Amino acid sequence: MMTPLQELISRFQELVAQVPEIFQPFIVVLAGAVPFVEGELAAMVGLVAGLHPVVAGVAAATGNFLSVALVVALTARARTAVVHRSRTRVGATVGGSGTPGSADVGTVDAFGEPAPTQPLSRGRQRVQTWLVRFGVPGASILGPLAIPTQFTTAILVAGGASRRWVLLWQAVAIALWTTVSTVSVWAALTYVVGV
Repeated sequence: MMTPLQELISRFQELVAQVPEIFQPFIVVLAGAVPFVEGELAAMVGLVAGLHPVVAGVAAATGNFLSVALVVALTARARTAVVHRSRTRVGATVGGSGTPGSADVGTVDAFGEPAPTQPLSRGRQRVQTWLVRFGVPGASILGPLAIPTQFTTAILVAGGASRRWVLLWQAVAIALWTTVSTVSVWAALTYVVGV
């Protein structure tokens, strides 16, 4: 007789079996690209669906890394535009007929009031602390404990870290966490649940 958990997993595997085998890893890749799901949960979905652990882990990590690479590209482009815009604004103000000290235009709104600053979430505060303490490698590896890798990546690139350095350490972090998750879930399914 099957336990309720074994029955649930069996029904999920029957549902997944209706999808052609060739497309099943691509579903895991898509799941891995979603923030808060990422490689860890996507690998679990793949394993529960009946995929081989290596296929599930690689597909989940691939999806997670592709979304991180997209975030790096978009954030770097946005940062470049903002830095260029502020340099142009400061150059025009300093070279123009502006008053002394008017180069600080970015911190004042249209009414002359200081721009409100939003408080950082606890997760973002942790990533900032880890970045200061451990640099990009530490923030990348510890970041998933606080916020999704896509958010950590955006913080690092927006802060001026090298895109290549961020991509390298995000790849290391994704591989590490997805491997730990995949092995843990595989062991639990094999030795505890018995599926």
